[in-house]
Amino acid sequence: MQKSFPPVPDWRPSFRQPLDRIIDRFRYYTNGKDDFAVFRNGTCAIVDRGLSDAAAAEAAGKILSKIFTFHPDMNPKPMDDGNILVFYNHPAFNVVLADVVAAHWTEIEANHQRALTPDEVLLTPLGANKFDDFGKKALFGRCYMFMDGTAPEVVRIERATMPANDGK
Repeated sequence: MQKSFPPVPDWRPSFRQPLDRIIDRFRYYTNGKDDFAVFRNGTCAIVDRGLSDAAAAEAAGKILSKIFTFHPDMNPKPMDDGNILVFYNHPAFNVVLADVVAAHWTEIEANHQRALTPDEVLLTPLGANKFDDFGKKALFGRCYMFMDGTAPEVVRIERATMPANDGK
């Protein structure tokens, strides 16, 4: 059997998270200081301020490609509002909304192992590919990055709402 590159997880959640809420939370997490592009499944990529929409979409696509075509190291972080923000090795992120997780917990818990790519081993304090609830939620969020990586489509460009920090 021929393996695909880049490897992708088998699981594609049967539901999406609401983009308007993802955007609201991501803007909050960045303190409104960044321009960012939003992909169809909610992956957000920070881009340079002031780019045209086309240039911002292109820059976001390159960021996502760098993550998707390399080993997509993830670093999930609990946020002060109860959600999780999944970081990668380039400036793209997935927001995991706590209430969406709660509403779909049965599917997430049943499929979190399918959120691993073929032959992927993630070491956790519980052991190789053993996940607590936080880890299951992070894997769920990462699925959307893979979904966006396989069919990248920027659906919104969001502009900073706060002035740039000019060092003064």
